[in-house]
Amino acid sequence: MNTSRTKSPGVVASGQPSTPTQFEAPYLGSRRMPRWNSAELIEPPRFTWRNWAAMLGPGLVMGGAAIGGGEWLLGPEVSAKYGGALMWLATLSILGQLVYNIEISRYALYTGEPIFTGKFRLLPGPFFWLGMYLLLDFGAVFPYLAANAATPVAAVILGQVPDAEHVASHRHLLLGLGYAIFALGMLPLFVGGKIYNSIRVVMSAKIVIVFAFLGVLAVFYSNASTWGEIFSGFVKFGNVPIRRDEDANRNGRLDPGEDWDGDGRLDRVEERLPPTIDSDGDGKFETWADVNGDGRPDKFRDADGDGICDGDNVANVFLSLFQGRGLPHVDLTLMASLAAFVAIAGQGGLSNTPISNYTRDQGWGMGYHVGAIPSLIGGHHIKLSHVGSVFQVTSESLQRWHGWYRHVMRDQIVVWAPACFLGLALPSMLSVEFLQRGTEASQWTAASMTAGGVQKRVAELHGADVGQLFWFMTLFCGFLVLAPSVTSTADGLVRRWVDVFWTGSARLRALEPRAIKRVYFTVLAAYMAFGFVMLGLNRPQTLVLIAGVMNNIALGFSCWHTLGVNLVLLPRPLRPGWFVRASLFFAGFFFWIISAIAIADTARKLGLV
Repeated sequence: MNTSRTKSPGVVASGQPSTPTQFEAPYLGSRRMPRWNSAELIEPPRFTWRNWAAMLGPGLVMGGAAIGGGEWLLGPEVSAKYGGALMWLATLSILGQLVYNIEISRYALYTGEPIFTGKFRLLPGPFFWLGMYLLLDFGAVFPYLAANAATPVAAVILGQVPDAEHVASHRHLLLGLGYAIFALGMLPLFVGGKIYNSIRVVMSAKIVIVFAFLGVLAVFYSNASTWGEIFSGFVKFGNVPIRRDEDANRNGRLDPGEDWDGDGRLDRVEERLPPTIDSDGDGKFETWADVNGDGRPDKFRDADGDGICDGDNVANVFLSLFQGRGLPHVDLTLMASLAAFVAIAGQGGLSNTPISNYTRDQGWGMGYHVGAIPSLIGGHHIKLSHVGSVFQVTSESLQRWHGWYRHVMRDQIVVWAPACFLGLALPSMLSVEFLQRGTEASQWTAASMTAGGVQKRVAELHGADVGQLFWFMTLFCGFLVLAPSVTSTADGLVRRWVDVFWTGSARLRALEPRAIKRVYFTVLAAYMAFGFVMLGLNRPQTLVLIAGVMNNIALGFSCWHTLGVNLVLLPRPLRPGWFVRASLFFAGFFFWIISAIAIADTARKLGLV
């Protein structure tokens, strides 16, 4: 990858301090990208308990953004059906993303450039990576968060969860609200000086309100067994979904440990029914007929009349092999949702990449010399350099570098990762505690599937009025979880492309540094136009599943590409060690395996294989 053109600098003796005039930045990778500038690395901040609030950075912003689609939509959907048994998939996803986040910040600390720009510096050059990432990033343009955030708002307006499948007025209301939420989600990007500062304010408020209310539900209205199930699920590695009767020992009675769904009955596997109605005349069956005449579509043969498709269960791969029973027969029915759950737990896809942009905008490391993207209103004095700056590696700068790297690790490990785990555990607690095991959400109600269960429990204890208040607050939390993430998702998508063109395009490099504002908001307007079109074409959960599969592919590839960037463009003393290299490689492998399974299952359902 063109490492022979300029030798990677080593460590200069501490008695030979360097200045920008003495040190010429290396010129690595594609010559279609400009050479870095040079500057000195500033001192890292010193952490004390008195200045802890001032130390908060991208981890807080991205932690707030992480509590979004995966946590509120797919976490409860998966845990309502399987309890906490499959939460270990989220653990692997979050840990893989944690390593990825730190490593993309490694590049930003050295250059003051976001990781996307670094990727375009590698051979074969920016034009090749442009085509590659336009394909990989396509999942991010689907506005599924705005579409799902409309559901809790519509529920408050209607006084009930909307039935968009059967009531046209409900469907039109949801579409109109989706458009409004998507447009309002763009407003924070227009004010506040630095766009980064505006997003940090929004995400801080979101974290405080959502965690406070869900914390009340967790402490006062849930059981210890629920929390044990959720948090133990994070480490139950190897659990997979299967279909089997609850009568595991075949003795014809319900024994301890066999009541999977907690309904007090010995359940048998109930047959799932394929869709048989072509409602839109496109030649594909996508809806179910009313088989039993109760006025509702029947997706399975409900033998016991409980409204739950019995037979869902889990088995552990490692235990099954150890006991000599071979590999369990995995139920792939929910695999697309599981793939999306893995992809969106944490951040997912390329939506993690703004962490490196925010590291620069925060002024950390060499970002101190580069600048930030200003908002449209305010921020007139803020500008952004077209090219990053690197420092000469001396014993003094290396010591500073390690301080900055520890600072990034602290931000991600202490703030971002706990926010992801807690942000997934709390919404999942709602479904485990307040819904019957096996409950399925429709495509339009995933964002508010637990509100009714919360209302019923609280009303039994404190009366109907308090129950109604908690129903509203649960829906309001759903809105707060989803709607602000519209802002961060839009900013992340726009800024990663604007930043790379700001450096890679000779025409844009001819503009003055303050012109970044015009470029950013021009691209944002194009994104908004596309989002409005997509909102009218697909159902919310369909958008989630499409984005989920594509995001896993993108994130897996980005893990490997980031590893290449840090091994080629960074000086040897700043490169990741073998443990980090292996972790990043296997993280990419995990995301690709999940996507491959989901794609294969989808192809099977469509009759393509």
